Amino acid sequence: MRPHAEMAEVWPRDGRIRLVGRIHGVPAAGTWQLVLTRRARAGHTLRYDADVKGDRFESALSVGDLAAADPAPVEEWDIHLTDGEVELRAGRHLDDVRGKKRIFVYPEQRTGDLRVRPYYTIKDNLSLECRTGGSA
Repeated sequence: MRPHAEMAEVWPRDGRIRLVGRIHGVPAAGTWQLVLTRRARAGHTLRYDADVKGDRFESALSVGDLAAADPAPVEEWDIHLTDGEVELRAGRHLDDVRGKKRIFVYPEQRTGDLRVRPYYTIKDNLSLECRTGGSA
């Protein structure tokens, strides 16, 4: 198994998304950050401090931060954990559940015209989907 940020808990509520997991496959020493990368514009990132104790990490983000100045109807943000040298993709791979995209459905949150929902990709990585306008 490749090194990654193994997700244990995803808590979307109250305008925030709290993420809890474990650093898998590399030493967890040092200072870590949660990094969100806008898939359509790889240079557009958001960074949040991650609290690391042992190999366990926890971080949270505000869904309002995902509102882009140039929004598309649908935006996707990929989630990584980094110590500045190593970048680990966030996902859930150490359980026996495959195809999480069809199984795990998280509630969306709204901020203004933006709807934000965490989801698992077809590779069981965790990302965020942002939609503007209209209803769900």
